Amino acid sequence: MQRSIDFNCDLGEGCANDADVMPFISSANIACGAHAGDIASMRATLRLCAAHGVSAGAHPGYADREHFGRRALALSREQIRSLLHEQLERIAEIALAEGVALVHVKPHGALYNEAAADAVLADAIAEAVRSFDPELILVGLADSRLIAAGLAHGLRVAHEAFTDRRYQSDGSLAARSQPGAVIESVDAAIAQALAIVRGESIACIDGTALRVHADTLCLHGDGSDAAGFAGSLRAAFDDAGVMVRCLQR
Repeated sequence: MQRSIDFNCDLGEGCANDADVMPFISSANIACGAHAGDIASMRATLRLCAAHGVSAGAHPGYADREHFGRRALALSREQIRSLLHEQLERIAEIALAEGVALVHVKPHGALYNEAAADAVLADAIAEAVRSFDPELILVGLADSRLIAAGLAHGLRVAHEAFTDRRYQSDGSLAARSQPGAVIESVDAAIAQALAIVRGESIACIDGTALRVHADTLCLHGDGSDAAGFAGSLRAAFDDAGVMVRCLQR
């Protein structure tokens, strides 16, 4: 049985529960001002990371606040590079001023989901991250095109799985528009998380079984009770003897 896992959450997105979630996680994906967030929220979230010993990462997304970065946009390779560099430069500057190391990059929303399946987009993202800082860890959907692209560019990667989302049988995430795609039950989220950590099969949205390899598990920070979810999951990890450890450069 795997005895350790990184536990991450998307934060700095204006959900007002970051301080309550932070004590339970090991890595934070911080919105960089495109789909959500601003200089003040980035600074505040980085300070929370420092106070709780949580690894800080960039969470760049499409510049589309109206749709929270969850709408796919048709951008050229150069536009993708500029999109990522602008956001990475913004958060890296603040992190440097706060004395916090930036450890990883995890794309947000539609950018993340598209890159999991689109090799061209995945390569553009990986190249942009490598050119900005080749020491950053690229976080992507487990065994996806984004992971493959990161490896091809010589980056360290982290295969990510989700505690509160259902999967399709091909390993992709079920669309949020599908009934049952978001796991609302704490018990069901705990069961899925522990199964993934143990290398056991989980139930897909269509009832089929799937095994998901993961270096890091994500809990979304925009849920109605994200802090309660995070606390319950962390307690379950502790009870099961699973060490929660952060991503490190």
